[in-house]
Amino acid sequence: MSAQGGRRYCGREFSPADLAQIRALLALQPALGRVALSRRVCLDLSWLNALGQPKEMSCRVALLRMEQDGLIQLPAPRSRNGRGRRRFQLTSASAPRAPVQAALRALEPLVFQRVSGGRLSPLWNELIARYHYLGYRPLSGAQMRYLVWSAAGQLLAALGFGACAWQVQPRDRHIGWNDRQRRAGLPRIVNNARFLILPWVQCRGLASRILSGIVKPLRADWRGRYGYEPVLLETFVEIPRFTGTSYRAANWLRLGQTQGRGKLEKHHRQIGPLKDIWVYPLHRNFRKILCAAS
Repeated sequence: MSAQGGRRYCGREFSPADLAQIRALLALQPALGRVALSRRVCLDLSWLNALGQPKEMSCRVALLRMEQDGLIQLPAPRSRNGRGRRRFQLTSASAPRAPVQAALRALEPLVFQRVSGGRLSPLWNELIARYHYLGYRPLSGAQMRYLVWSAAGQLLAALGFGACAWQVQPRDRHIGWNDRQRRAGLPRIVNNARFLILPWVQCRGLASRILSGIVKPLRADWRGRYGYEPVLLETFVEIPRFTGTSYRAANWLRLGQTQGRGKLEKHHRQIGPLKDIWVYPLHRNFRKILCAAS
């Protein structure tokens, strides 16, 4: 869509009428917080997932991008610093724990605990904010978070999965779909946005074991929460900071490199680090399923 005809955000077309409706809602209810606003926009515009639930996280990202493009003005964020990121008061819950130095077999069976709220959600957020080199920011779109524990109850790792990248040439060539198929099929691709082995854990082969072990619970949890299963995983490994060894050992496939442009760069310039593109099929006929979407 053109700027005059509307805009596309997070895989959804917003018509001029949609944008006008959002502006009217902001004018009529200026006291709405961003969470309540995203829920209301989803309901008003019928932006729902396969289970009929509001796509709130995608909507929050879309609203932020609309504001960046000068289309709307959002209410002031709550519990955030001046740069719009969540302000964390780090607690003892995420403090370094006793070192874990063990053979992989001594830690198994691994326990993959889904993070859905309660005390686990702030713990996951804190761990990522404190120890992951990219820090914390909300995952975009449909998402799932996990903590990984040893059989003896030792906290080992944290993973986060969210919406996939909109366009990635090596990935899209690998799938072999056209633009219409890509737009329809993107929800079936899930991005491994965060993967953190906690710094006090030293165990050879643990990372690849986690990547292999997360597949079954992720598929089941995604189906239970969103009403469908993903058929392809993707991730982006920053180079030369990392080599992707654990993904290779877990049978992920390296497809090539990004061009360092980021999601929102519009002038074909490298504005960030290069990253290796890795994918992992969750279904033997993933290409057929993705290309059949419409």
